[in-house]
Amino acid sequence: MQATITLKYQNQKTAQAIAQAISPDNLKTPPGLQIQTLKENTKVLTKIHCESKLSTFTATIDDLLFCASVAEKTLKTM
Repeated sequence: MQATITLKYQNQKTAQAIAQAISPDNLKTPPGLQIQTLKENTKVLTKIHCESKLSTFTATIDDLLFCASVAEKTLKTM
């Protein structure tokens, strides 16, 4: 299973901050799961490749979106 999650922001500074906030999760993945996050201009792209269970795949997407949401809320309060 594969997915690319694209999040678009109003400026590159915000996109960079979000990308950095969610990228540390890329380092710890179980076997069969690969996650890559990168910034392209005002977009944050996360590519997910999962050779495991559907539940792992959907939980990964849910976790990614939750982390991005928390990072967005944190930026708004600063």
